[in-house]
Amino acid sequence: MWLFKLVLVLALVLVAIVVLLSFLQTRMLFPTYLVGPAPDLPTSAVGLEVETPTGEYLHGVHIPPARPHSGERIVLLGFGGNAWNADCMAELLHGLFPDRDVVTFHYRGYRPSTGQPSATALLADAPLLYDLVVDRLGPARVVAVGYSLGTGVAADLAARRSLAGVILVSPFDSLTALAGEHFPWAPVRLLLRHHMPVADAVRSLTTPFAIIVAADDRIVPPRRTEALRPAVANLVFDRTIANTGHNDLYQTQGFEAAMADALARIVSSSNGA
Repeated sequence: MWLFKLVLVLALVLVAIVVLLSFLQTRMLFPTYLVGPAPDLPTSAVGLEVETPTGEYLHGVHIPPARPHSGERIVLLGFGGNAWNADCMAELLHGLFPDRDVVTFHYRGYRPSTGQPSATALLADAPLLYDLVVDRLGPARVVAVGYSLGTGVAADLAARRSLAGVILVSPFDSLTALAGEHFPWAPVRLLLRHHMPVADAVRSLTTPFAIIVAADDRIVPPRRTEALRPAVANLVFDRTIANTGHNDLYQTQGFEAAMADALARIVSSSNGA
């Protein structure tokens, strides 16, 4: 009898934990409360705003090139991780590519953008941002850059709009599979309300893709990126940065070089070289 009671108690505890995880999943996936303060951007930075069909307002920033570029105008449209400040994403991309236009937006529900975050909302908002960039800046091409959670947004955008290329940093094959990596004991497929089927979104695309990963990533385990690679039909660049993890990847010289090489490869591929 005592064994039966013990099993029953453990089962009830497990059920309670699963219910709690289900209830908190939006807060865990989109931790707006963890987003840090905005950095000091260049004085040339210009604020942007776009209204969604549901009446929400998304706020972003455009940082023009710090120096002229001899080639055609390419805008880098950045999508950060789930706890990133969009201004930090803009600052990072501007530092990596000071001769390119950079545009980033705060996700829906991430201040000062309004609304509530969800995977559906982020994927639906991305084409609006692309359309604003094309209408406002008139670039020759747009390259989407996604970091971590933002790789799902950038990859999905490639299926909805004409991109010159996509750079994915720490990408995964699906949000469901990634959640299952972190909670293997929970019925993730039944409970998860937020879906980003990245591999399915890119499977038939001819858009040039670049993948950059950290060798020791524990947030997006290498096997989740490995599961994505076969779905990318036009993978023009693929690099793994040794001795780095998910969060310290961006501070390495290897990352800086990889990003430069990735963009160069995408540009040459889209030129037909």
